[in-house]
Amino acid sequence: MSDIAERYVRLAHAIDAHSEGFIDGYGGPQDWAVRERRDPQALRDEAQALLGDVAGVPEPERHAWLEVQVRAMHTMTRLLSGEAIPYADEVRGLYDIEPRRADLGTLDAALAELDATLPGSGPLPAREEALRARLAVPRGEILRVAQPILAELRARVTERFGLPGGEDFSIELVTDKPWSGYNWPLGNLRSRIDINTDLPVLLPALPDLMAHEGYPGHHTEHATKEARLVRERGWHEHSIQLINAPECVVSEGIAVNALRAVMTREELEAWLTGDLAALSGVDPEDIRTFLAASHVKKALGGVSGEAAMRLHADGAPEAEVLDFLRTYALASDARAAQSLRFIQNPNFRAYIFTYSVGGDLVGAELDRGGVDAYARLLREPVTPGQLRA
Repeated sequence: MSDIAERYVRLAHAIDAHSEGFIDGYGGPQDWAVRERRDPQALRDEAQALLGDVAGVPEPERHAWLEVQVRAMHTMTRLLSGEAIPYADEVRGLYDIEPRRADLGTLDAALAELDATLPGSGPLPAREEALRARLAVPRGEILRVAQPILAELRARVTERFGLPGGEDFSIELVTDKPWSGYNWPLGNLRSRIDINTDLPVLLPALPDLMAHEGYPGHHTEHATKEARLVRERGWHEHSIQLINAPECVVSEGIAVNALRAVMTREELEAWLTGDLAALSGVDPEDIRTFLAASHVKKALGGVSGEAAMRLHADGAPEAEVLDFLRTYALASDARAAQSLRFIQNPNFRAYIFTYSVGGDLVGAELDRGGVDAYARLLREPVTPGQLRA
């Protein structure tokens, strides 16, 4: 079994040569990182052979994780070979989850509740944009405001879960991206967090963004698993992160629930309307309104997935999908365009479901097992299917 991880890493790099961005991060041996374009059919055969050999991995948890990961790699090679795979099957093959359709009745009910929650009169999107404008942190102030947030989150994560010695990350402000924030695993217990400033960064959303990308979200998970799985157990397949694979469902589930894992809703509201409001000069009442609206908007969590299904499964025109996003995501033209750009991106077109499905799976695990369950997800290889069981 000693060469399983090397074969896994080499195959991932060969796939990435055809589909740039398939590898999200790599910190393993550089002589394994051979990124050369090879015949897609040969890669498909290689993935099939690796899938068969993974069956012989003796450790149950390692075997289960590798099996679903390599199955996703096989799906990628089928796509690279030109096979036409229905969109829903693409989601299943890459992520080991079922894509979801949204119920329009539920969405309409949420919009009606939001109408009673957001101040002012007139169209809901305009009223929300007015509130968002009052909550925006100036670009030059984002990193200053983020520092005490990160300090508090790191202290709570250290006390509750522990952190490997030497972990660290940097933060950069970027533009022209389809996402609001991104964590780039760099290896050696380090990562880089990018915050996209194409659209305003809102104070009430900043603790969640820092938890999602940093503590105890993506950075914490990657650094913890590198320390425990790669360095301690020698499972070098965890030295690489793939963007189109089931690991992302668990990883996004961890990140979506990251703030909840270290802070109650009441603590968050007190922090935002107290110290953080004073630090940024934002009106606490606007923060309370935003938080109340955000709670209602959880019922709109399936909007992006529905938009993706309409675009890729139903063949709806872009203009119709944009109109759907403007209506049900209460999105301005700019935010609707950014959402459409995300679900059109080859690496993210099926990825969109990792947030909602992964968030629900990890959220249910937190409900059942509390912080101990969350700690296990930070430290051990777990598949979406194991969370569904």
